[in-house]
Amino acid sequence: MTIGLDTPGADGLSEAVGVLREWQDDGAPMQLHPGDLGWFWRFGAEATAAAVRIWSRDGRILAVGLLDGPALLRLTTAPDAQRDEELAQRLVRDVTEPERGVLMEGKAFVEAPTGALVHDLLSEAGWNADEPWTPLRRDLTEPVNDPGVRIEVIGPEQAHVWAAVLRASFDGSTFTEERWHAMAAGTPYADARCLAAYDDRGNAVAAVTVWSAGPGKPGLLEPMGVHRDHRGHGYGKAITVAAAAALQELGSSSAIVCTPSSNAGAVATYTSAGFRQLPERRDRRRDA
Repeated sequence: MTIGLDTPGADGLSEAVGVLREWQDDGAPMQLHPGDLGWFWRFGAEATAAAVRIWSRDGRILAVGLLDGPALLRLTTAPDAQRDEELAQRLVRDVTEPERGVLMEGKAFVEAPTGALVHDLLSEAGWNADEPWTPLRRDLTEPVNDPGVRIEVIGPEQAHVWAAVLRASFDGSTFTEERWHAMAAGTPYADARCLAAYDDRGNAVAAVTVWSAGPGKPGLLEPMGVHRDHRGHGYGKAITVAAAAALQELGSSSAIVCTPSSNAGAVATYTSAGFRQLPERRDRRRDA
């Protein structure tokens, strides 16, 4: 059977989320997580569906990609298909030729699990290694310490608080209360939590969302931010520890996160919260 490429409708997203859950494993390299689709869901189900690409053979999904913008495809494959030559060749053709409806012409990026054959073939096709990213992981089989600050699980009534903290954590952020509600309506959010940390004056100072992939699977932190007016007081560490505790309660085997290696502050925050650095990873970049 030949490999087909599809863009699901909104009603087909649950299948993509389901296979991404199945593919998560502590022994696997960092890869696209159902929480990545969950975070994108802030733009709504229709926009999320339009950004997803699914490659299948004989009725079985072999690869799932998320267009995180027109020039970045975040891609992962079934564990037993990472070195599948037919799949890798099809993926390279689809990301290289704009008429196939994946990536636009010009500069573009592909994120794929380290060790996947598609990396080798993209390199042979002239795609260079991009800037390094640092994945980090915290094992959740041991107890997680108290974060030391007040933590609240955010529901619809506090969505405006969480949104305000997130906007104040990232320059240029346009996150809104409406986007929180859109995200929370998504399929992946059934196994997710938004948390906020508060200082001793009752100010919300940090925010995080954690995404479970199911019991015994690694859970994801995306995003995590500290209000720009409250940095330097350990709130990043506190909210990250709280995130690990929340994932542990959800049954996750570990907590994972990935940040640009150049962001030394973020790497230091995660390591201070008990996360261990894993080998760096690099996207593939086409310069023209």
